[in-house]
Amino acid sequence: MLKIENLSVSYGSVRALSDVDLEVLGDGILHGVIGPNGAGKSTLLDAVCGRRRPAAGTVRYRNEDITRRSVAWRRRQGMARSFQRTSVFQDLTVHEQLHLVAQHLGDNRLDDVIEVMDLAGYLHQKAGRIAYGVQRRVDVALALIGRPHLLLLDEPGAGLSAAETLHLFEHLRDLVRERKIAAVVVEHDVDAVFACCGKVTVLDLGRHLATGTPQEIRADHRVVAAYLGTAA
Repeated sequence: MLKIENLSVSYGSVRALSDVDLEVLGDGILHGVIGPNGAGKSTLLDAVCGRRRPAAGTVRYRNEDITRRSVAWRRRQGMARSFQRTSVFQDLTVHEQLHLVAQHLGDNRLDDVIEVMDLAGYLHQKAGRIAYGVQRRVDVALALIGRPHLLLLDEPGAGLSAAETLHLFEHLRDLVRERKIAAVVVEHDVDAVFACCGKVTVLDLGRHLATGTPQEIRADHRVVAAYLGTAA
């Protein structure tokens, strides 16, 4: 579904990512990306979705080189992204926001998205007046419109309690499994990542440090030294 090779991204003279490799299969497994602040996690998602042009390397999606493709092209081809900060419009109702995105993508199958994200009771409420945890669910729902093949989720648990984050991750794990889609999720809550992700990639200082199952990552001395040893 997604294959990144030798990916490097720079902000002026600062190298945010250096020669990163990553492969994500479309097999319904939640793939977590963790690492210290400044490790390049959000930059990685920006490069995959087209918001940031790589300085070097390639991004392949469904066996096609899309490194130079636009954000809009990638969205139309089934790649969806959510962000650290909620992207909801505070003065629009939940239904109005879902409908706008559905119109743009030519997908009117909103009932399925509303049901899977449990939003039926909030459709006619303005987003600025619903609980923050529900706003995060609206964010994911917006990304699900158009039935994407690849979900890129940037800290969906930001601002939530540990219990709320775990509940959301359990929901996401079941969702991608049932739909057999690929999902890459960046998250600081390592307990939620280890509990719900089938694969985990660790970045450190813009470089790929390790990829494996949660058990393998927990046992990797390099990861413990760079991140897990100080994560608590």
